[in-house]
Amino acid sequence: QVQLVESGGGLGQAGGSLRLSCAASGIISSISAMGWYRQAPGKQRELVAVFTSGGSTNYADSVKDRFTISRDNAKNTVALQMNSLNPEDTAVYYCYGDLSGWGGRKDYWGQGTQVTVSS
Repeated sequence: QVQLVESGGGLGQAGGSLRLSCAASGIISSISAMGWYRQAPGKQRELVAVFTSGGSTNYADSVKDRFTISRDNAKNTVALQMNSLNPEDTAVYYCYGDLSGWGGRKDYWGQGTQVTVSS
């Protein structure tokens, strides 16, 4: 069974940094995309940063030049380094994966990790 397990997050200060990590476990034959989404209270879930199958990265305009996504293909992990945080970054952050395993190709989500940025 494929699972995405997040770690990191918590409480940060405006102008500070936090780091999120996500590990995909289970039998995974391929990764088409993997990255991060977030959902703030009262708002829809939105893309933050993601690696696509071609190896390119997509970032939300609001986090460009502040957040950096990285990955370790050998370990099926992805990380999000968040710098220059601001209170608008407060949200639950979800790891996302478009993964292929025993059950075929599916979208997977982590359980979410809270990031709170104080001003």
